Amino acid sequence: MGSGIAQTAAAAGYDVRLFDRAGDRAAHALAAIAASLTRQVDRGQTTQAEADAILARITMVSTLVEAAQSDLVIEAVPEVETAKTALLQELSALLPPHAIIASNTSSIEISKLAAATDRQDRVIGLHFMKPATSMRLVEVIRGLATSAETYEIATAFAHSLGKTTTESNDFPAFIVNRILVPMINEAIYALHEGVGDVKSIDTALKLGANHPMGPLELADFMGLDVVLAIMNVLHESRRDDKYRPCPLLEKYVGAGWLGRKSGRGFYDYSGEEAVPTR
Repeated sequence: MGSGIAQTAAAAGYDVRLFDRAGDRAAHALAAIAASLTRQVDRGQTTQAEADAILARITMVSTLVEAAQSDLVIEAVPEVETAKTALLQELSALLPPHAIIASNTSSIEISKLAAATDRQDRVIGLHFMKPATSMRLVEVIRGLATSAETYEIATAFAHSLGKTTTESNDFPAFIVNRILVPMINEAIYALHEGVGDVKSIDTALKLGANHPMGPLELADFMGLDVVLAIMNVLHESRRDDKYRPCPLLEKYVGAGWLGRKSGRGFYDYSGEEAVPTR
C-alpha cells in the first residue's frame, strides 16, 4: 500500500519521501514502483518521460527524521494498533507544527491513533483502496478531535490525486471494510462448512452478483492476515459474534498461507495460473 500511495502522489506532482525501517523493503517498494511505471509505458498509458519524472519525485530516505520533513505524512504500516500508535507517537515529536498525520488504516479508529500524538486535531484517516494507483476511492475518516481545516486539506489532497472521496464516521472498519470484510468472512465460512469449494464460491459471486473478483480471490489479493486483522478489530470492538473470524481463516494465517504475497492462500500461485487449494 505504501508504494502504491507514493506512486499515486508522485504522479499527481507531489514530491514524496518513502521510508521503511526495513531498508530492503523500501528499496523493494521503489523497484516495484519503477516496474509499475514500465508496464504503464509499455501499455501506452504514459510516456517514458512522464514515468521518469514520477520516479524522480520519489526519494527513498533512511531515517524517520528525514521522512518527517513533510507537510503530510501517510502511515501504511501493518494493521496492528500497537505498531501504528508507537510509530505515530515517535513521528509526532519530529514533525513541524503544521504537519498533518494521515493513517491508511483499514479498520482501527482514528481517535485511538490520534491519542498517541501531540496533535489530535491534525490526525485523519485516508483509507486508500488496493491497488492505490488505480482504485478511485479514498475514505476520509475524522477522529473526535480532527479539525475542519484538517478535513478540508486532506479531502482536497485526495481530490488532487484524481480520487473520489467518501466521508466515514470513526467506527471500526469504516464503510468499505465494515461491509466487505464480513462478506469475505462469510464466504470463508461457506468454504469451511462445505457449502461449496473455492471455485464454486468465487464463480457464484462473480456471475451471480456481478463482482469483478470472487470473495476468496479478493481475500488472497488483500492478504489473509489483513482480513483477519480487520475481523478481529470488528469482533473485539462490537462484541458481536456475527463478526467472529472463521476458524479456517485463522488456520490459514497461522500456517503462513496469506494469499498472493506468500504464494499460497485459497489459491496456489506457484504456477502460471492460480489453482484453488480446496
